[in-house]
Amino acid sequence: MLLENKKILIMGIRNKWSIAFGIAKSAYENGAQLIFTYMDESNKQKIEELIKEFKGSKAYVLDGASEDSTVKEVFNKIKQENGKIDGIVHAIAHANAEDLHNDFIYTSREGFSHANDVSAYSFVLAARTAKELDMLNEKSSLVTLTYHGSTKVLEGYNVMGVAKAALESSVRYLAENLGREGIRVNALSSGPIKTLSSKGIKDFNSILTVVEEKAPLHRNVTTIQVGNVATFLLSNMSESITGQVIYADSGYNIMGV
Repeated sequence: MLLENKKILIMGIRNKWSIAFGIAKSAYENGAQLIFTYMDESNKQKIEELIKEFKGSKAYVLDGASEDSTVKEVFNKIKQENGKIDGIVHAIAHANAEDLHNDFIYTSREGFSHANDVSAYSFVLAARTAKELDMLNEKSSLVTLTYHGSTKVLEGYNVMGVAKAALESSVRYLAENLGREGIRVNALSSGPIKTLSSKGIKDFNSILTVVEEKAPLHRNVTTIQVGNVATFLLSNMSESITGQVIYADSGYNIMGV
């Protein structure tokens, strides 16, 4: 199994339809011990029910993934209770609804800052905090989730596209910094999937239709398929890959029209 005896922290688990859950399922089936963070203490029972199939897993509430002191406190607790880890999956992103529904030009200063803070800086903060706490084992792998809207204009993606572009650039700089210690950093760009987050994108179903029509494989992707790519990136099988954006989108990104 690709992740046997590896401890993987998955940040941002929400529900069984999420990409984070697909990654968790694949990682667990490949031998990983899973640790989760989630938002809001009131969700504790729901999250515990969600992850109970991943035997031996633990979950920690993390309200404020872009707040330095909060992340440090939670990561400290995770290390104390679990020891060092072998990988982090960053599945955290958010933009204000009005900044997705209105034209991009009307993005507010607060909305612009919020989207970038939560969606991009939180990954930088997670990487830095894990390094400072000596939380990562040798050959650890960090993976974050991005999307095609970082490089192409997609109606309704707006400021999230800008945030994902910042995230992808951050991946490259983090890969250079952490590569000195043998730690790899990559982004996984999934094709469109019906998730709770995607409901905020206008006419999302039309995007699914276009991908099915235009992608070389003529199909959309599933959370498990994306999860399998994440498992590869978390494993030693990908030890020569860092600083990259890896697409799991049935090849849609290569098409010009």
